[in-house]
Amino acid sequence: MLIDTHAHLTSDRFKNHTDEVIQRARDCGVEKIVSIACDLADSKDVVDLASRYDNVYPTVGIHPCYVHEVEEESWLEQIKELAEQNSVAAIGEVGLDFYHDPPIGFSESEWRSRQSDYFVKQISLANELDLPLVIHQRESGDEVLEILNDFPGTKAVLHCFTGTRAQAEKALSMGLYLSFTGVVTYPKAPEVREMAAFVPEDRFMVETDSPYLSPVPFRGKSNEPAFVTHTAKKIADVRNISEQECAEISTENAHNFFHNLRNG
Repeated sequence: MLIDTHAHLTSDRFKNHTDEVIQRARDCGVEKIVSIACDLADSKDVVDLASRYDNVYPTVGIHPCYVHEVEEESWLEQIKELAEQNSVAAIGEVGLDFYHDPPIGFSESEWRSRQSDYFVKQISLANELDLPLVIHQRESGDEVLEILNDFPGTKAVLHCFTGTRAQAEKALSMGLYLSFTGVVTYPKAPEVREMAAFVPEDRFMVETDSPYLSPVPFRGKSNEPAFVTHTAKKIADVRNISEQECAEISTENAHNFFHNLRNG
């Protein structure tokens, strides 16, 4: 059994064929999928989606690339209300993104400040509710770890980890998990494979980030949860373990990390 710990099942790319996507995942041995939210409306949609599929587990939260679009002053209260539902597996996807340019009307400093404000508020909420965090850290790994350092004991995963050895070591010393996508299969990503081999057995998970980051041999096509098997195979290769062992370890780690996943 495998668990895709990060998929965007409410993406428009899956619209009108979600049933088929989830069935293909089941057929490939992917028995559970954590469906990730990006904004308030998406959080509501993900919770609704999960209510209709017994193997889909929702997260709720505001992605850093969407913080400028939030209009509701009560956004945090609404996220909290959703997060208090027993089906919710984590708060996410939250964090910092310094890759994309600031939206119109924001300077770089204003943009980063707004992202940090939303990130800190959602870290506090996750800790208040005793929920784990799914963290986006694109070209912002050092800054994310600096913020998390002010919240010792926070349970979090650095999703789609492509950071440095130093960042990995610091994250692991803080008790964080690292999760790997199809990037680990890319020929020009030896550093990511190195980190996938380096991370301790009890601290890694596998994901697709679908519909993005399709693994080899599907690059250029829309990604989906079924393809997490290819990521897991590559991780097994670099760790010099069997595919079955990789599946068992990553599944156990996902059960230990996410809220209520083991009971589903």
